[in-house]
Amino acid sequence: MENNAPGSLLSSVTAFDPDLHENQYLVYFIVEKEIYNTSISMLFSINPEDGNLYALRTFDYEREKEFLFHIEARDSGFPPLSSNVTVHIIILDQNDNTPVIVSPWRAQGSVVEEAIPRSTDKGYLIAKVIAIDADSVQNSRITYQFLQITDATLFSLDQYNGEIRTMRMFSYRDPRHQRLVIVAKDNGDPSLSSTVTIKLSTVEHVIKAFSDTTEFPLEYDIFSDLNLYLVIGLGSVSFLLLITILVIIVLKCQKPKPAKPTPPCRNSVISQRNSTIADSTLVSSDAYWYSLFLAETRKGKVVVRQPIPKGAGYMVSSLPRGTGLTETSGSRASTLQVGIDS
Repeated sequence: MENNAPGSLLSSVTAFDPDLHENQYLVYFIVEKEIYNTSISMLFSINPEDGNLYALRTFDYEREKEFLFHIEARDSGFPPLSSNVTVHIIILDQNDNTPVIVSPWRAQGSVVEEAIPRSTDKGYLIAKVIAIDADSVQNSRITYQFLQITDATLFSLDQYNGEIRTMRMFSYRDPRHQRLVIVAKDNGDPSLSSTVTIKLSTVEHVIKAFSDTTEFPLEYDIFSDLNLYLVIGLGSVSFLLLITILVIIVLKCQKPKPAKPTPPCRNSVISQRNSTIADSTLVSSDAYWYSLFLAETRKGKVVVRQPIPKGAGYMVSSLPRGTGLTETSGSRASTLQVGIDS
């Protein structure tokens, strides 16, 4: 049995040796081993002379249900002879755990307040009492019954599943407040029990609906805050997505700026072939030559001896200063080449 006193006698082992004198003198001892991470010599002891087996500490059925080990009996002859026996100790459960009521949920103390519609029909589920017991087998079986009740004709209680239901409809004579005291009792000997008090109030309309399962109160403020955070998060993500799309559209529609031409070197040659000048009079005008001369003044002089024929290809060379070339007929081939398209 669990909850035993330390040092209590558990059993006794007896052996017989037919030899005489010292050869029949027997000694008993426990074969060493570990059980539940504990040495067997820390749990049990045996008297080496008479074989009485003792418990060295208190055992708990919920933690240690059985022990299996060997006891050896050895004579005093030479050489010594021995025999062993297997010892199987089973811890019996004692009804030492009180039933614990887990439903209906109780916020404070052992009183539960419930509201039910006054227009309920017969068989309406008021509540369901659920209790658990840490003991085993018969000791853990729970039965339910009314300890106190305002009107015994109004409610019924199932002794096995703990369901409380209405036996009839409410009438105008029934008080608006009902008080039920339910006891949950185990099947141990002696029996242990726990109680719960349910205060019922009848109202015209009830927002909360009862169910067959265990009910727990909901924190509506938590759900409201959660909805607010969810809306803020979705709005932020949508705004960032919209900004990203607008930036991509602007970058796609924006035209790239034309690259600035690289200024030519002092000895560079600017050429254009097979280009057609629509009007040779524009080239031969003083304004054209003046503008061209001003544009090339910093890098050199452009020397052209004769107007470019209409429809001709041309190539203009920019000559640096100090080259020694002057506006003579000898320098015309070096500064401007004109080809007439036939």
